[in-house]
Amino acid sequence: MLNLRKSRYTVRIANDREDIAAAQRLRYMAFVSEAGAQLREDGLDADDFDALCHHVLIEDRKSGQLVCCFRFLDLKDGGDIGKSYSAQYYGLDRLATYKGRMVEMGRFCVHPEWRDADILRVAWGAMTTYVDDNAVDMLFGCSSFHGTDWAVHADALAMLKHRHLGPKGLLPHVKAPNVFKFAARLRRKPNAKRAALAMPPLLKTYLMMGGWVSDHAVVDRELGTMHVFTGVEISAIPPARKKLLRAVAG
Repeated sequence: MLNLRKSRYTVRIANDREDIAAAQRLRYMAFVSEAGAQLREDGLDADDFDALCHHVLIEDRKSGQLVCCFRFLDLKDGGDIGKSYSAQYYGLDRLATYKGRMVEMGRFCVHPEWRDADILRVAWGAMTTYVDDNAVDMLFGCSSFHGTDWAVHADALAMLKHRHLGPKGLLPHVKAPNVFKFAARLRRKPNAKRAALAMPPLLKTYLMMGGWVSDHAVVDRELGTMHVFTGVEISAIPPARKKLLRAVAG
């Protein structure tokens, strides 16, 4: 599968339980200890979906340090979307009739001590390689904002409402018990500068690829985040963006 060397980094798929545990420790650092979420005794961010997913590890070539990881779940079409992590929180029945191959991307995190912008580019280059090699038609997942106070994210959420809501034929229904229906509740015109600064980097990348989001955000008090369902149809990615992604992948 994936086995790439880009810039100063190596990208590979986890080979064994030790590799997956390393990813779970990095996720714990990023999602729990650094974010101020509820601490756990084992120091791992783990769930039942780990056993179903492929785990991508991005390591510093010189030191072997794990600097980034994410996981993905490969689905033959929308008929399998009920198996996804996102289906716990969103009503995805409109996507159940999607005919193309789908990949759910999740648990994306970068080591808190590594601020190299190349890491995100390398990660997307790796995912682009997989998408091209396996004729994937759609990427989807949950994109998180830090904190559960919607007012802190008001401009970013207003921008999502005005420019990036998904098509009605694919838009998820409300399923989770605690949500903020930003498309219905926010009346403000977004401040573009504040919205750009507040938009999570991963979500920003999805949007630059022509991605779309749900009309509501799910509040996760355990992790101290709010997340929106995010979809990217590969055919909708602007040609210039595809060229850039494939240049990184190559």
